[in-house]
Amino acid sequence: MARIYQTNNMGEADVRVAIAQRGNADLLVHRAASWDLAHGDAQWFITRERQNATAGVYFTSQGFAQLSICFVDHTSEAGWTRPHRLKGCLSQGGA
Repeated sequence: MARIYQTNNMGEADVRVAIAQRGNADLLVHRAASWDLAHGDAQWFITRERQNATAGVYFTSQGFAQLSICFVDHTSEAGWTRPHRLKGCLSQGGA
C-alpha cells in the first residue's frame, strides 16, 4: 500500500514528484479514502505522520521531478502508464 507523506523539504523526500496532465504522467494516482483502501503504487493514502509513510514526496517542477503523476477520480483509472524505475518503491518504501 502507498502511504504518502508530503514534505516541504526536498532533502527529506524519497521521491520528487511533478503533477502533469494525464497524457504526460508516468503514474495515474487515485487518493484512497482510508489506509485500508490504499493498494500498490497508484492508490495513495496521504498521511500526516512521517513514521507511518512508505514514501515521502516533494512536489516540484517537471524539470526537477523523478516522477510525474496525474490524480484521477476513479480507482479503475489508477496505475502506471509506462515502465518506470520507481515502480514498487512508493508502496514498499526505498525509492
